[in-house]
Amino acid sequence: WDLAEKDLMAALNYKPEHPYVLNYLAYAWTDQGKNLEKAQDMIKKAVALQPGDGYITDSLGWIQYRTGDYEGAVKNLEKAVELLPYDPVVNDHLGDAYWRVGRKLEAKFQWERAKNHIENDEKLLGQITQKLDNGLEALPEIQQARNSQNAEDTVKSP
Repeated sequence: WDLAEKDLMAALNYKPEHPYVLNYLAYAWTDQGKNLEKAQDMIKKAVALQPGDGYITDSLGWIQYRTGDYEGAVKNLEKAVELLPYDPVVNDHLGDAYWRVGRKLEAKFQWERAKNHIENDEKLLGQITQKLDNGLEALPEIQQARNSQNAEDTVKSP
């Protein structure tokens, strides 16, 4: 990954407006839980450059999910599913976001939909089967507190 990350950074220096390079690097950072603020800015830029790309829209929703903005994640992941209705990863992401906002029946529907479209990815199939059987784990208390604070801040904002 270190070499790939260097190459992607070099590609961005060469073409800073390339939406797919922005998306790929930012999504990888998001999955690793690093550089999240910069990653979110990069993905927003990529979405502005390619608003009809379901994978880039999914990336925006996924970083919102990973940073605790579940309502924002639902909005963008629903759009991503409209653009890529049969992509199992996008449907899985939307299922996760639905679960976190309390829309558990819809979450299970999305996970089932994702499961039905998986081809040759036993790891993802196992993860989705686990979610269908048990849902998602409760958030750690620190994350719950952060989410509550974010919600209060949003309500207080003009």
